[in-house]
Amino acid sequence: MKPRTGAMLALTLLAGLAAAGPARAEDKAQDKDAAAAPTCEVPSYLLATESTLPKVAEAIKNARPLTVLVVGSRSSTILSSENSAYPAKLQAALKEKLPTIPINLSVELQSGKTAEEVDAGLVKLVEAKRPTLVIWQTGTVDAMRSVDPDEFRGAIDNGLVALQNAGTDVVLVNLQYSPRTETMISAPPYLDNMKVVAQQHSVPLFDRFAIMRHWNDAGDFDLFSTFHGTDMAKRVHACLGRALSKFVLDAARLDPAQQN
Repeated sequence: MKPRTGAMLALTLLAGLAAAGPARAEDKAQDKDAAAAPTCEVPSYLLATESTLPKVAEAIKNARPLTVLVVGSRSSTILSSENSAYPAKLQAALKEKLPTIPINLSVELQSGKTAEEVDAGLVKLVEAKRPTLVIWQTGTVDAMRSVDPDEFRGAIDNGLVALQNAGTDVVLVNLQYSPRTETMISAPPYLDNMKVVAQQHSVPLFDRFAIMRHWNDAGDFDLFSTFHGTDMAKRVHACLGRALSKFVLDAARLDPAQQN
């Protein structure tokens, strides 16, 4: 099928939310207060995983630097506010929990690329960055382009094999949730395939889609609203970063004494 339009893609991206027009003064004040102290919670079952991160655990146990590489699309960033995007919030949360461990984090954006297109450069990225952990956020572009689900599954499988053979731990991050695009994008085939492949390779899957849907249903965020300002995007990213840090540390199976 032909690719979806850029306008539709923008609807699904938090970066697109952040690029929306300015809010009213009172909305800005409310969002600013909320951004300062996000209250979003994640049910424990959405952060549970049987898969582990042994290389992360080993680095922490031996007090070695923890090097994290985030490979993501445009929804991994906030335009003109990188320090507020979820990778930066993840790094801050890890530093808070592991104050004696150097946390080095870098982001490699693969904007507009499908999983298959990203595959080709994964090994080179790992060779250049030498990460302890790769966080691979994918699926949105494939869903927008209506890539054949079996081809998507094969691309994820090939990518995970390449990363694991390169000697790094991996966390998969799936699509973000957008109630406004549910009738335009069929997310389930991509979500299901990511879950299956992650289980086959014993890779933890951070279910961003289910977590954001929970926040929307619980009223933490109104993701259906036609208006979203930068503050809204910052709040969502802050919550994602905190949740992802907990997910990573839990998957590393650390002793309580190893965390702050």
